[in-house]
Amino acid sequence: MKLVGSVEIPGMKKVASGKVREIFSFDSRLLIVTTDRISAFDYILDSLIPLKGIILNKISVFWFNYLRDVMDNHLLETDVEKFPKSLKKYGETLSGRSVIVKKVKIYPIECVVRGYITGSGWEEYRKTGMIGDLKLPKNLEKCDRLPEAVFTPSTKEVKGHDVGITIKRAKKIFGAQTINYLQEKSIELYMKASEYAMRRGIIIADTKFEFGASEDDEIILADEVLTPDSSRFWPLDEYRPGRDQNSYDKQFVRDYLLSTSWDRNSNPPKLPDAIIKKTTERYIAAYENLTGEKFKL
Repeated sequence: MKLVGSVEIPGMKKVASGKVREIFSFDSRLLIVTTDRISAFDYILDSLIPLKGIILNKISVFWFNYLRDVMDNHLLETDVEKFPKSLKKYGETLSGRSVIVKKVKIYPIECVVRGYITGSGWEEYRKTGMIGDLKLPKNLEKCDRLPEAVFTPSTKEVKGHDVGITIKRAKKIFGAQTINYLQEKSIELYMKASEYAMRRGIIIADTKFEFGASEDDEIILADEVLTPDSSRFWPLDEYRPGRDQNSYDKQFVRDYLLSTSWDRNSNPPKLPDAIIKKTTERYIAAYENLTGEKFKL
């Protein structure tokens, strides 16, 4: 099994290298490769997580297909065997972890949807009783289910942590019509996905979507969708409001780092083998429980 921490493809222009994904441009399309990197607290860790990139890619492809009736997305090809001949020699690296997609102009906004009060939303609620410009019910407990899913956008930062903004502010930046549409579609996508996941025994506490404008100015779903890196997944049978929840996402890694003496102002320590192994197991469990399929390479 090959661990993939970075990707270089001679002759192909790398247009972006994010915390996890490498993006290459060719003709009117993009090649997105999901690596085995993992980030926490805005740092990319030195440790790689075996199979992570393949699992994230498979989960995104699953959701892109499942949610296609809500809105179109940027997927063009997911089968490496059908990639252009020029990429065949890189098959060992690309297999299972890459997709070819349409080029879109990404809206620089994270479309966050929350069905439960947790994370930064919980911290803001404790101080103000609100998230952004949304007033929430009084006396909510940590991790409580909200009366209805809420849209709480944030900036999309190239470096550092995304910053929450009010819906009013988002409308000033992007226009009311665009934000109203993104809000409507984000909640619709979240509701369909969360209802499905609930039937599979998983709570999707919150997630974030990204959208882009295609060449014909259609707004479509892009980037990754409802993965353990962009969402909080909780086991339904272990859910108890009023406390932190067990999770399928990378909160497991965050919790480990918080248990160390790391000051969060320097490079994070390497993850022990046991933590790496358990993290891979959690990603596999997320995939298998969501899709109902055994994970296989």
